[in-house]
Amino acid sequence: MMSKRKNQTLLAAPTRRQVLTGGAIAFAGLATQAQQTMTEMPEPGPEKDRTHLHQEVDFKASPHRIYEILLDSKQFSAFSGEPAEINHEAGGVFSMFGGKIVGRNVELVPDQRIVQAWRPAYWEPGLYSLVKFELKPRLPNQSCP
Repeated sequence: MMSKRKNQTLLAAPTRRQVLTGGAIAFAGLATQAQQTMTEMPEPGPEKDRTHLHQEVDFKASPHRIYEILLDSKQFSAFSGEPAEINHEAGGVFSMFGGKIVGRNVELVPDQRIVQAWRPAYWEPGLYSLVKFELKPRLPNQSCP
């Protein structure tokens, strides 16, 4: 009975790609206009069952502002509309989107890079996706479409 219920829950649960894409789309709320591109590439060799997603988004916000929002519980909650608890230190844990996504900060380089291990709360313990945010300032003549 319990196994059947767990299987039904897993079948109804979003895939890793859906979770990551949904998270990326939520971050698009940081700016009123954003240009984004996303590519999906399978990993070569023995890791061929894994997927590598690469998405670039151009925001009308500074790297400092985006860094602050992504690592501040109150600001993240305000733009996502869902509760978040975020420890803003390397090694610190977080819970976002009302506990739907949990993880740990792996690497933090202020205003430049955030690397986090993410997982939907329903995944088996120990399974994570690695998420890397590279924050770069917009060039002076660069604009969003």
